[in-house]
This record gives sequence, structure tokens and C-alpha cells, in this order.
Amino acid sequence: MIGRGVSRLRRMRPASPAPAEALPIPPIEMRQLVGPTDPADYDNPTRSLVFPYLPARAFESVFDFGCGCGRVARQLIQQEPRPVRYLGIDLHRGMIEWCRVNLAPHAPDFAFLHHDVFNMFFNPGKKPAVRAFAAEDGAFTLVNATSVFTHLPQGHAEHYLHEARRVLTPDGILHASWFLFDRVDFPMLTRNAHALYASDVDPTAAVLFSREWLRECARAAGFTIYDVIAPPIRGYQWLVLMTPTRPGVEEVELPPDEAPRGTIDLPDMPENPSRIGLD
Repeated sequence: MIGRGVSRLRRMRPASPAPAEALPIPPIEMRQLVGPTDPADYDNPTRSLVFPYLPARAFESVFDFGCGCGRVARQLIQQEPRPVRYLGIDLHRGMIEWCRVNLAPHAPDFAFLHHDVFNMFFNPGKKPAVRAFAAEDGAFTLVNATSVFTHLPQGHAEHYLHEARRVLTPDGILHASWFLFDRVDFPMLTRNAHALYASDVDPTAAVLFSREWLRECARAAGFTIYDVIAPPIRGYQWLVLMTPTRPGVEEVELPPDEAPRGTIDLPDMPENPSRIGLD
């Protein structure tokens, strides 16, 4: 593993990070759609690994599921060493177009694709509920899914766990955030119901999954949960790290949520959010 990691790092080094001042910051109306609005959250002035708890070899080739307006992409462009390949997909066409125009020219090995699936606010119209990733099997060392599975209905989450496994290398990493709950606290749920939905208008506004379901669904997709990072606020996003199941990788327990209680100030949905960046 050490020798393989060194080889990968050598392949990553030739791409020079772009200077921060050359990279545009996404407009505020896009930042409000994805959550973080502070420009500092889109920057990487130290050129360090964007997720410092992951091994450097994981950043060789990155598939960014739900790349939004390029927060992680912008940080990775500045990262040293920079990934030799990056593919970001998102269902919001305007944000993908912004990334293509403003970020891709600074990193020739970075590409952005519109994942044309239905969302009542971000991508309305007659569209399929899910699609396969526009990527070949075993092509990426890292699949990043920040604030994505937190907005997927149960069946969609199952589909995309399998897709993430398909596009990962045998020792790749799925880095994803989740809202989790303990099923024992909700005895009224039927046997096959493993998700709670925060909105009766838009089920994708926020989706919580039972811990038991996540473990079993990960196993069914061919993953092992090997590390977990608890949320800073109770009930908020857990970072769950998975890797393809193989000898020598041990599954870890999901610890209890003992974070302090708090609130997150989220902006209201603007009018016609799917048109932002297109009109």
C-alpha cells in the first residue's frame, strides 16, 4: 500500500495548483442554494488536502456527486498535489454551467456534467428519478457526496450507493454525509420504512435514515463502513467513510450522537431556483 500510494502521488504532482486570486467565487445566489455562503468556505489558501483525514492517495481521481457551484472543486484546484482527474455532477444546470465557464478553464483535467434527474425546485420537468453515473467502472479513487444522501429518498439512496461502488477503485473511498436516527425511537415505522422526511411538500428537503438501514444497505452495495465522524451539532450531518469490502478492512460501529444541541440558519428557497445561472 505504501509503494502504491507513492506512485499515485508522483502522478498527481505535475498539475500546478491555480492561484486563489485567479479563481472566481460563485455568486451569492448560488452559494445560498447549497448552504455555505462565506467565500472562505470555498477557498484553500494553504493548498492542503481538502479532507485532511483521508489518505493523500484518495485524491488521485475524484468523482464529486452533487458538486453544486464548485465549492469542493475550487478547493481541489488549489490543492497541492491536485487530482489528475475530477468529474463533478449536479442536477442544477445553472451551477454546472457556472463551473464549466469559471472553474474548468483553470484545471484542464476537471470536468462538470449535468446529472439530469428530477427535482421539484432545482430541476423540474419530465425527467427520470435516477440515472447511472456518467462514469466508467472502477475509475475513481474517491467519491465525494457532501449534503447529497441527506436529500435522497430511500430508493434513490440505495441506487446511488451501488453507483458509487461501481465507479470506485477496489481500494477507493466513499466520503458522504448523512442524517441518521435510531429506529428504536420510532416503533410506528413499518418493516421496510427506513427514512424520515422533514417536508410534506418536498421530500428531498431533508431525509434521515436509520442507522441499521445504512449499515445493511452499505453491506449490500459492497461497502464496509470503516470510519465515522460525528456531527458538531446533535442531529446534523454525520460523515460516514466507506470503502469496498475486502480482507483487512474492519467495520466500525456508529457511535451515539452526543453532540451539543444547536440550530442551523438556512436561507429560504428563492423564486425559480432552477433558473439561477441560466437567466
